Amino acid sequence: MTKLNENQIINIFQKKLGNKKFVSEDVEKFTLGKTNIVAKTDTMVQSTDIPNKMELSDAARKSVIACVSDFACKGVKPEYGIISINLPKSIPKNEINNIVKGFKNACKEYNISIIGGDTNEGKEIVFNVCIFGNSKKIVTRKGSNKGDLIFTTGPFGYTSVGLKILLGNNKKMNNLIKKSIKSVTYPKPKLNYGLKNKKYFTSSMDSSDGLSTTLNEMAKQSKKKFVINKIPINRDLENYFKKQKNDLNSAVFHGGEEYEFVFTIPSKFKKIIIKNAKLLKTPIFEIGYVAVGNGVYLENQNGETKLKDLGWRHFK
Repeated sequence: MTKLNENQIINIFQKKLGNKKFVSEDVEKFTLGKTNIVAKTDTMVQSTDIPNKMELSDAARKSVIACVSDFACKGVKPEYGIISINLPKSIPKNEINNIVKGFKNACKEYNISIIGGDTNEGKEIVFNVCIFGNSKKIVTRKGSNKGDLIFTTGPFGYTSVGLKILLGNNKKMNNLIKKSIKSVTYPKPKLNYGLKNKKYFTSSMDSSDGLSTTLNEMAKQSKKKFVINKIPINRDLENYFKKQKNDLNSAVFHGGEEYEFVFTIPSKFKKIIIKNAKLLKTPIFEIGYVAVGNGVYLENQNGETKLKDLGWRHFK
């Protein structure tokens, strides 16, 4: 029996169900009458997506946040949601209340109204969230031009540390470890920054599957070369990796679970997007530039090294 990977499975569905050439995007956009609708759905499965040490309230919140993050990078305000849940019949009432609390917190935080959903019984907890908004235009993954600057919202690498701690037996606690765990359990997409600055972006994409995946997909769709000459990492985490003698690049570029986004801009807008970042208290990192060619490359004093897409994939 041939084992299929995630991309092969997706391709089968696209060929059987699609009626046009499919272009991968963070959200779906369609018109219903005269209304322009933007939609996103995401699934969280207990055995693969929720570490045992993660509270169900945080997991429920995160299932909504996963969709909000995609809206943030597209510059679209999420407005309505539908939630479907699969629960084991033995689940106690207090855990149900925790799940509801998580959904409520996320919706209150981003002003989303839940209008319905579905409940089912199964062997493990599964959350499926679908969010809707209204916009005539989105910032696509393609569109970057030669000379554009590449930015990320937020630093990368904390989630790699946080996940290892949540999945392991490490009981040591300090500020860095607390920050790393929180980056996994309580991510905060930069929605307001995406809404305020979308008109300056030439391309943008959510980074939750890993920074290397995001950069490679954007470069591929734009048919350009992305050159990365700065690593988006904070000093405390950089020092931690050096002390532990761990691979910094692997954590930053391939870790995943960062609900940040990558965007490109013409250089003439650099001052204004930095100004807006300060106004909104949103950390942004300039990490490189767009050039003629293809692929993603790390640039340093020794030259260029190709950055492979080694982000998260289901069915590995």
